[in-house]
Amino acid sequence: MNTLRGRFDEDAELYDRIRPRYPVGLVTELAALAGLNDRSRVLEVGPGTGQLTVPLAALGCEVTAVELGPSLAAVARRNLRGFPRARVEVSPFEEWAPLPDPFDLVVCATAIHWIDPAQRFTRAAQALRPGGTLALVTTHHVAGGSVEFFARVQRCYERWDPATPPDIVLPNEASTETVFEELAHPPWDGPVQVHRHPREITYTPAEYLDLLMTYSGHRALAPAARHGMLACIRALIDEQYGGSITKRYLHELLIVRKAL
Repeated sequence: MNTLRGRFDEDAELYDRIRPRYPVGLVTELAALAGLNDRSRVLEVGPGTGQLTVPLAALGCEVTAVELGPSLAAVARRNLRGFPRARVEVSPFEEWAPLPDPFDLVVCATAIHWIDPAQRFTRAAQALRPGGTLALVTTHHVAGGSVEFFARVQRCYERWDPATPPDIVLPNEASTETVFEELAHPPWDGPVQVHRHPREITYTPAEYLDLLMTYSGHRALAPAARHGMLACIRALIDEQYGGSITKRYLHELLIVRKAL
C-alpha cells in the first residue's frame, strides 16, 4: 500500500486548520439521498480531522469514523466532543473489524483512492445493511480561479521536483468524471448517481503554502527541494498576483445502493 497516505498524520493541527470543509449543499444533498435521521448509523472511512464527520454528527446520526492516523483521530475526537453518538477508531480500514450491527450509510470523502482497491468496496459492502447507501466524495482541482497562476506555477514544480511531468494542464470541469467500474457489479444496485458541487477558495500566500503542506507529495520532498519550491510559489503570488490566488475545486458526490 502507498506509504504516502501516512504523511497526513504528520501535522494534524495544520490539516485541521487549513483543509476546507465540505460545502453545505453537498452535506444537505448527501443527507437527503441517504435518508439520514437521528436513527441512522453511519460509517465514515478516512475522516481526517472531521471535515465531513462533524456535519454528519450534527444531523443526529450515530457515527463511527475509522481513521488511519492517530494524530488526525485525536483532533477529530476533539472536534466531535459535542456529539456523544460519534466515535473515532484508529485503524487501517483494510484491517478494521466491522461492528456486528450493519450501517445505513458508508461514506468516504476525498480518501477512497488511499484504500486498497482490492478491498475497499468489498469491505464497504460487508459493513452495509441490504439497501444501504455507499457515498463517495471525490475532490478535483479543475481549471478556473487564477488560471494563469496555475499554469505559471508549474515552472516552480519542474525546477524543484524533477519528477514533475512537464506542461501539466488542469482539467476542465466539464470533462472531469470519477468512475469506479467495481460499482457496476453486484452487490451494488446501480447505476451510480453523480452530483457535482464546484466551489472557489481564495488564499493568501501563507494560507496557500500551508495548504500545500497538507498534501502528501509535498511533504515527501527532500527539505531543500520543498523549501525551494515553496519559496518560488510564494514569490510568484506576492510579486505577480497581488498577494492572493483563487483555486477552483470540483467535489463529486457519488451515490449507490447495496442490493436488497
